Amino acid sequence: MAKRILVVEDNDLNRKLFCDVLVSQGFAVEPVADGRDALEKARNFVPNLVIMDIQLPNVSGLDLIEAAKQDPVLRTIPVLAVTAYAGKGDEERIREAGAEGYLAKPVSIGPFMQAVRALI
Repeated sequence: MAKRILVVEDNDLNRKLFCDVLVSQGFAVEPVADGRDALEKARNFVPNLVIMDIQLPNVSGLDLIEAAKQDPVLRTIPVLAVTAYAGKGDEERIREAGAEGYLAKPVSIGPFMQAVRALI
């Protein structure tokens, strides 16, 4: 059975790119455009990995990671944070929120798949 990955990304092009690449590598993917739906979708889909954009409208990816790590069903699912926020201290803050992986945008396919495989 294919490993499942939840992709939380508000940018249509990035979400499609991530999903297309993951599907081409044999993963089952559930795209989420609105972060407000992310935790409920995660509970229903039960992914093996969550790819989380940090800058989302309406809700912060950091808040979603923290909430997931407090949830008894979701806390063990690894999170790969993907963000255009690549300033000093950002990776540290994101990892402190509970993300097991971190990639700065723009994302290259090779490092992206390396990070996914390392966490899944």
